[in-house]
Amino acid sequence: MSVNIMTSKEVTKKVFNKEDLFILDVRNESDFQDWKIEGENFEYFNIPYFELLDGVEGIMDKVPFDKEILVVCAKEGSSIMVAEMLSDAGLEVSYLKGGMKAWSEHLEPVKVGDLKNGGEIYQFVRIGKGCLSYMVVSNNEAAIIDATRMTDFYLEFADSLGAKITHVFDTHLHADHISGGLNIAEKTGAAYWLPPKDATEVTFAFKPLDDGSDVEIGNVKINIHALYSPGHTIGSTSFIVDEKFLLSGDILFIDSIGRPDLAGLAQDWVGDLRESLYKRYKELSEDLIVLPAHFMIIEELNEDGSVSEKLGTLYAKNHGLNIEDENEFRKLVTENLPPQPNAYQEIRETNMGKINPDEEQQREMEIGPNRCAVR
Repeated sequence: MSVNIMTSKEVTKKVFNKEDLFILDVRNESDFQDWKIEGENFEYFNIPYFELLDGVEGIMDKVPFDKEILVVCAKEGSSIMVAEMLSDAGLEVSYLKGGMKAWSEHLEPVKVGDLKNGGEIYQFVRIGKGCLSYMVVSNNEAAIIDATRMTDFYLEFADSLGAKITHVFDTHLHADHISGGLNIAEKTGAAYWLPPKDATEVTFAFKPLDDGSDVEIGNVKINIHALYSPGHTIGSTSFIVDEKFLLSGDILFIDSIGRPDLAGLAQDWVGDLRESLYKRYKELSEDLIVLPAHFMIIEELNEDGSVSEKLGTLYAKNHGLNIEDENEFRKLVTENLPPQPNAYQEIRETNMGKINPDEEQQREMEIGPNRCAVR
């Protein structure tokens, strides 16, 4: 039997389409338990590859003959070895091209809506890490919000639409992934906007994204209203695009709310978080479509793979928006926290421009799941 190659894009389509897939993950158990490829109809078996060096006979009863099989490892090499042994044993099998490193970096573009006077808004789903970034396009101009470090993807996507990137935004100083905002701005000459309260220690020039800022994209006027919404960070800023889309950054997710502790100031910022969610957002239209900067669980994906929901629906269904007692809310977001993101201090310093790790170091810093939420 031949060994097939499966790309991260192909696996993403299986996630979106809720297809069946059996994943044989040959990383260490601790790595698998911490972070794995997730799909609603995926099945898993984890065994470290070094336990298979003498052959796969001992796991043949664990591997199905009637399902598509994908072998996964960290970088690719070990999965090829195991896949070849399974193929020699008579199984049809694939390995993940580039391993979990490639999975962590894959971006899948999804169109999430049209703008009233022409133009579109796209969401880029970083399926392996839960990051969500955006591109607003109008009259051959584009704005990018919360870009990842895979900057070439955005440049190529804008080019495919015939759009020039003129503005780049970060809703806050990210702590779980390295921002591509500055890099894109330098490559394109675009203006780079940051919330000034998050940027007190940055080492580069930027435009201050103050509450009430309006930016025009293209000849058709598209207002990107900045809404100061502290809590996840002290400078967290939301955007309302075209009076229709609420880009909530890491303040509000579909199934959870943002954590306030990534600068070590949970007790100080929890009050800001509550005021942003229970007062500032409450004053907004319930018909706004919330587009967050992350998702936490695979069930948050819509049928087309996008992540979005009306604000009114979230106030009805999101537990984090329905805690009347302030002390209970404070307890939830200060005592119910997941582990810190991998290397989050170094990531913050990278996003400030204080350190400049090389590409491989940046990959290693980002390895692991999204941990920006509490639920």
